[in-house]
Amino acid sequence: MSGLVPMTGEPLALDLVNTHPSIGDLLTTLDELRAWVTLEADRLPDVGTRTAELTDADLTSVRAVRQHTATALEFARHGGRPPEADLQALNQAQRAAPAILELTWDGTTNAVRRRTGPVGAQLVAALAEAAAELLSGPEVTKVRQCEAEDCVMLFLPAHPRRRWCSAARCGNRVRVARHYQRHRQT
Repeated sequence: MSGLVPMTGEPLALDLVNTHPSIGDLLTTLDELRAWVTLEADRLPDVGTRTAELTDADLTSVRAVRQHTATALEFARHGGRPPEADLQALNQAQRAAPAILELTWDGTTNAVRRRTGPVGAQLVAALAEAAAELLSGPEVTKVRQCEAEDCVMLFLPAHPRRRWCSAARCGNRVRVARHYQRHRQT
């Protein structure tokens, strides 16, 4: 992935948007998409083990969902109305691979969410659904952009004082820069 490791651990929709940091795009090739899906396999169970089936068309579709999610999120997190075209594109992506709660029995009744259709359509639909869940939830207005000067990563803070996408990445760089400035001035 261009030598960069994508940030994971945020809601899936944010992890997707964060594959386009300020220094480039982490989803420019099919191999990069496959590697990212593998990183997110626990949240994409229907797709995570079938990445070999993904195609260049799927990469294009995932990138489109990422752009629609990013645009809609930029409006929604500031309390604005997302563009209708972005909302409709996310809805259409979900329709391409409908999900059902599949019932099974192993002594008790279990329900597992499953999608139908080709693996690429399942991936795109799952990502669009993750965007819909984030955009329609109350936490959307809590999504923040990293405060590091050169970072565009988004995160959902668990603590109200969180300022950076990652304490190890941007937080450490900002602290080191401040330390350097203080000692350079003396």
